[in-house]
Parts: sequence; structure tokens; C-alpha cells
Amino acid sequence: MRVTSALLYKVHNIPYRFRGKYGKIKKPTLKDIVQFKNDIEREERNMLILRHPYLTVDQSRGHMSEFKQEKFVNVLHTWYENQNEKFSKRITIQDRLNHLKVKEVWD
Repeated sequence: MRVTSALLYKVHNIPYRFRGKYGKIKKPTLKDIVQFKNDIEREERNMLILRHPYLTVDQSRGHMSEFKQEKFVNVLHTWYENQNEKFSKRITIQDRLNHLKVKEVWD
């Protein structure tokens, strides 16, 4: 009885232990420091690429001029038609009610 009361005195399994006003501050480990260093190095490499792009502004201007927008629209339209081939048929009321037709002449 005394052991259980001692164990239940403090809650050991707090889900949000490191958050809030009275949260405990987690000390950084060696793994955290190495991971932070790798993140900073990766960010520096990305910023270097952004500062010095592969093409200059003059080289990148007009590189899509020979690609016509109409050609792209036609290709997109044919792809769309191929994708929706079974749903794009024109179905009339006559097609729907064609099974009711037994003979042409009226009795």
C-alpha cells in the first residue's frame, strides 16, 4: 500500500513535459548539435545556389519562345480526350430508350 502511494504521488508520464510556462528545458545532446550544424550547412549550400544561378537573367529570357502555347493546348486537349474517352460520348434520349423499340409500325 505504501509503495503504490509513493509511486502515484508524482505523475511520471507527463505528455507535454517540455512545453508551457512550467515546462522543463531539455538540454541539447551531441546528436542535436551535429544535426543543427548539418542543417545550417545545408541551408548555406542552398543559399549559395540561389545567389549564383546556373543561367544568367539574359540567358534565361526567351528560352521558351519556340514552344508555342497553341501546340501545348492541342497536346493537352488530346490527352484530356484520351483520358475521358468513355465518358465523353454524346448520348441522346433516343439511345437511352432504344431498347423499348420493338417494331417501327404502330398497331
